[in-house]
Amino acid sequence: MELIKRLIKKFCTKEIIFYGIFGVLTTLVNIAVFYVLTHFLHLEENLSNAIAIVLAVLFAYFTNRKIVFNSTASTLKEKLYEFGKFILGRAFTMIVELVGFFLMFNIMHIQELVSKILISIIVIILNFFISKFFAFKK
Repeated sequence: MELIKRLIKKFCTKEIIFYGIFGVLTTLVNIAVFYVLTHFLHLEENLSNAIAIVLAVLFAYFTNRKIVFNSTASTLKEKLYEFGKFILGRAFTMIVELVGFFLMFNIMHIQELVSKILISIIVIILNFFISKFFAFKK
């Protein structure tokens, strides 16, 4: 029982809880923007998806920067450098997601949705560590 309490205390930090909350909100931003653009503004689906992804990544950057990781970057140069590292990290995990899904679905023949869920979990974990130790490193 003591081990479980220690593990909960170690892994249920404010940073991880906020990362989870804003991760869910980022996903909702992505889906909501896509839905509005396709169903109300009647934009083409791929264009809508691209716009939704860009806005979701921007939302993730700003919420992660201030609320989750408490960035101390203050000058424009520091903020741009930090933003560049964040985008680089997200580009890397996008490649991981594309390759990982391909390997799981096409090579290992894991069911489509299972492959998507498994690689998404890996990407979420990678994004957390990239943000914490690379993009928003103090």
